[in-house]
Amino acid sequence: MYMLQMWAFAMVHELPYDDPSALRKRLKIDYPIKLDRIIGAGELPNVRLQRRFARPGRVGVLDRFLSVVHWAWFGEPHFVLTCILRRDEDRFPNAARQMAAVYQLGAALYAVVPTAPPWWASGQGRTGAPVRRLMAEVGEETWGRTWPRMYELAGGNPWAAMPSLHFASSVMAAILFSECDRRGGALAWAYAGTLGVALVYLGEHYVTDLLAGLALVAVVRRGEPLAEPIAQKISALAQHLERIANDEGDAVAT
Repeated sequence: MYMLQMWAFAMVHELPYDDPSALRKRLKIDYPIKLDRIIGAGELPNVRLQRRFARPGRVGVLDRFLSVVHWAWFGEPHFVLTCILRRDEDRFPNAARQMAAVYQLGAALYAVVPTAPPWWASGQGRTGAPVRRLMAEVGEETWGRTWPRMYELAGGNPWAAMPSLHFASSVMAAILFSECDRRGGALAWAYAGTLGVALVYLGEHYVTDLLAGLALVAVVRRGEPLAEPIAQKISALAQHLERIANDEGDAVAT
């Protein structure tokens, strides 16, 4: 069921971009720039980090390392849930439900408030100082001709930036793992923190996106006690229907 909902998320996440021209009319570009300039004391944190650490015109070791951290996100939250399943199976339904809620609520927000990421806004001349998309530069250098195809498979909707589900799901994974295993949780928190820095430095997200991701996690965690009884009733109904189907199947077989 968890894998099925992740498939559903991938489909829902990409659906708004099936008609880019219609989505472009609703696209929000400037509000996260204004908020991040406040956070960055007049300058985007993306610009500050890239000016301080990026090598002009080429990629460096830090760019490659943080890009790998970024790519690892596609498996990290699900790896954490697999560890929880193996260590404490009774915790898994609750943990999977919370992680699924983060993804699905995030997808809903992407559809309602499509927001451009820093690298895209920079390409349109909206950020003032340019923001490089360092992850793409590393990808082109690392994967060569296969990179465009790889990006197409994973990219989906380029205007799905607010909130940052990369950061939200990694933080949720760290919280859930900490409740199950302290050492594993510490590693998950270290990953979430590194990913947060990577997302801003690489030009993938604004700090505002990350803060919105934290707010999304807080909403899910606070709403879990309210959602759990409903989820349990739905689960019990599904199991009841499964038993009926199995009984009818056995009767036909005999």
